Amino acid sequence: MASTTTPETSYIDYKTFTAPDFSPTAYANTLLHQTNNPTDTPLDLTTPLSRALFDVQEIDTHLDTLTTTRALPILEHTQRRSEAASRVLAGVEEQVAGLNESYARLQREVGERYEAAERVAMSAERMLEALRLGRSVARVVQLGRQLDSQMEEVGRDTGSASGGKALKYRLLLPAAHTLLSLRRLLAATGKGEEGEGLGRVLVVNAVRQDVVTPNERALLQRAQQAVREFSLSSLPQTSTPPTSQTFAQTEETKQRTTCALQVLYLLSPTKPTTTPETHDPTLLIAALQAYLQTALTASLASLSRALATLPTLERTLLEVSARCQNIVALEALLETIKAPAHPNLPPPASSTTGADNNAQNNNFLIPLLRHLDTSSLPSYFWRSMASQLSARVQDILNRGGVSARTLRTNKERVRDGIRECVDRGSRMPAAAAAGGERRNWEREAAVMVGSVVGVLGR
Repeated sequence: MASTTTPETSYIDYKTFTAPDFSPTAYANTLLHQTNNPTDTPLDLTTPLSRALFDVQEIDTHLDTLTTTRALPILEHTQRRSEAASRVLAGVEEQVAGLNESYARLQREVGERYEAAERVAMSAERMLEALRLGRSVARVVQLGRQLDSQMEEVGRDTGSASGGKALKYRLLLPAAHTLLSLRRLLAATGKGEEGEGLGRVLVVNAVRQDVVTPNERALLQRAQQAVREFSLSSLPQTSTPPTSQTFAQTEETKQRTTCALQVLYLLSPTKPTTTPETHDPTLLIAALQAYLQTALTASLASLSRALATLPTLERTLLEVSARCQNIVALEALLETIKAPAHPNLPPPASSTTGADNNAQNNNFLIPLLRHLDTSSLPSYFWRSMASQLSARVQDILNRGGVSARTLRTNKERVRDGIRECVDRGSRMPAAAAAGGERRNWEREAAVMVGSVVGVLGR
């Protein structure tokens, strides 16, 4: 085969045209500078254009010469490439056919089975969700029925036998635990939790509306009523004559009030981050604070009336002492009631250093005293009443008349009566007394006397 190199007589620079970085723009710019002076105006484009056309014609002639003189080798080379391409194509088509057959077999043996398995897995997953939801609904209905039956048992007449009311109120604790279980289940609506999807079930919404809400309201009302009715004093609290309670009646009152307070503790709202140490029993504190406020308001009103009409003062002071005796008995009872285990709270953190302190402070009196910012309930009662009594006495004096003159004349009698009232009211009721050292209430007596006699002496 003859040489295919470019003849030496060719003046075309093939290296420039075949270079990888060849740029037609740069080549045209170079050609213009070679055939023109940059200062010429206008530029002569005929010469570079003729040069380019001549080069193209020269290359075309050269290509024609090469293809004419080397036609047979070119055809043979082309034939060999075509035959090689045909052999490669035949081999590739054979491989593609094998791949297509393998893919079809894979589709039949794996793909179709996978799709069937995926449908089965989806069905099983949905059946599992339906089963889980059905179990949750069944548990809600079961707890709802249980709560209903427990509240019916509470409302059923237990007779007038001793311990009947205490037995009825002891039934409130199981009802409170059932209600807490319902609350926990209905609140667990997160992804994967037991109560997920319960809000979309009509039966669950009906149980929530017709069973949970009214029974929770009734449960709270009964517990709050027991706290309001707490009374252990044998002193007269109204116009009715005093009645002494037997030991059995006293124990029944204590048990009834204890159960009611535990119910209020359990039903007080909690948060996910709440612990037994940080739990704030708002319902319990509200009920106890309402009891104290009722006693304080009634005592203040009756004592204000009695100071305006002194013949009734002795009887009124007995009533005020009776209310304070109940507060003393309530304080002693609260100190003995330990906070029950709350099912919605984690177990308390036990440590060797703080276990004894937790055992001593884990009662219902501590959070109430902390909330009222006082050291004792009787002290809170006397000091709160004294802080408001001075204004009432001043009103009586400002109105003048017989009431003001009588009050000023009997200042010593009023002083002795109030001091005796504080001393008598700060004692533990005889039916609830369990021995122990008696506290000194001289400061409270002095504050009460000063709130009345101090105004009279001005």
